Amino acid sequence: MISSTKSTQLPLLAETIDGLPNISGWENEVAAVVQHQDPIFLPTTNIRLEEVNAAFAIALHMHQPTIPAGRDGALISNLQYMFEHPQEGDNHNAGPFSYCYSRMADFIPELVSQGRNPRVMLDYSGNLLWGLQQMGRGDILENLKRITCDRTYQPYVEWLGTMWSHSVVPSTPIPDIKLHIQAWQHHFAAIFGWEALARVKGFSPPEMHLPNHPDTLYQFVKALLECGYRWLIVQEHTVETLTGEPLQFKHLPHRLIARNSTGETLSITALIKTQGSDTKLVGQMQPYYEAKTLSRQNLGSVSIPPLVTQIADGENGGVMMNEFPSAFQKVWYEQESSVVGLTGTEYLELIQAAGCQPEDYPTCQAAGQHQIWQRVQDKSNPDSVANAIDEIKQANPNFHIDGASWTNHISWVAGYENVLSPMNQLSALFHEKVDGMDVDTKQPQYRQALLRTLLLQTSCFRYWGQGVWTDYARTIYDQGTAVINANF
Repeated sequence: MISSTKSTQLPLLAETIDGLPNISGWENEVAAVVQHQDPIFLPTTNIRLEEVNAAFAIALHMHQPTIPAGRDGALISNLQYMFEHPQEGDNHNAGPFSYCYSRMADFIPELVSQGRNPRVMLDYSGNLLWGLQQMGRGDILENLKRITCDRTYQPYVEWLGTMWSHSVVPSTPIPDIKLHIQAWQHHFAAIFGWEALARVKGFSPPEMHLPNHPDTLYQFVKALLECGYRWLIVQEHTVETLTGEPLQFKHLPHRLIARNSTGETLSITALIKTQGSDTKLVGQMQPYYEAKTLSRQNLGSVSIPPLVTQIADGENGGVMMNEFPSAFQKVWYEQESSVVGLTGTEYLELIQAAGCQPEDYPTCQAAGQHQIWQRVQDKSNPDSVANAIDEIKQANPNFHIDGASWTNHISWVAGYENVLSPMNQLSALFHEKVDGMDVDTKQPQYRQALLRTLLLQTSCFRYWGQGVWTDYARTIYDQGTAVINANF
């Protein structure tokens, strides 16, 4: 892992630059920090794996979108808008939401001081982190820095990387997937430091959406590996065995296989989030109670504890706001050495130290891919994959496959003149102007253009219905188009 000596040789990053989040400009430094194979939790873990029958891991996902709702279309956090318009909808929850973003930094130190052994994984979108900066909520960020940067609490807390602007991967233009991942890494390092970034090895896809188009999935996994990630959370129903069946060993780590339309193959470790009502399961700490019903399983020739993995919004809904705090704290007083909480990276490092290797993990692929591959005759011909998908759709109108805008063998720009989606149009314009040019990613014009390109891909603009949210998207599109055309 990055040494303190090396970290002092790296530039101290500004959290914001010219009023914008620090999301670009230090790509080489970020890559140097994240590309290591050193253990993260193994040197400090207090868990003895041989004593554990089963384990559980919970993650809290936090997000507030960035919206052009300030003066003259200025970009502000939706959380700020909630505070300024408390009479609209559920905006009265702005205060409780803010507390939820900070409270884990109160719970962990309290539990540790009382001799407890808590664990939690945290997933905060770049939008939310920037919004807290914009609002002057340094109190929340400073509180989070305590459990992130203080070595006392590092064994208990794991941060997960994510897409900076909460973009769902299946519908993200392929060339922007890595830009989101890198932007989050930049921003996180600027807030919490290089050493903290070096410890981020797990990834949380927004909305747990996993692309099932072969080219999108391949590019997603490729970007994760290039950005130093070792594993990601996937939802049980978004994957299948290589023969198209439901997973049999959902509490064991899997090796997610990604093969593209030209036959190239990559893989990455996946921890399986089981199905269910996310906020209720995490809010009432059901993963702990489920783990108590499980026993050790064999992975290859090694006996290991299974892991029950769950993630939920950390602030959204009455269960998380009201029931979670007491349920979370109660578990760590009940916990015995046979059923323990772990973080994802800690679990994987422990079982690998016990003799497990990723090659031993059961394999899986994105749901629906078995139907594709059994129809593909020439696995190195992109047209064969496209034809197979068309055949399946004709035979089964309910079959759907998402993503693959701008695949390997198709130009990222040509042919997009008539695309109706403003999201794809702005992305195409950005890459048409920037790709192939010697553009300094530190310059403010680039950061302005990149910011709007990523912001337009925020899932909220599509999932929160027609009306004001689609108007927000149109405003960001217009701003992005103007910035790109004026500067490139």
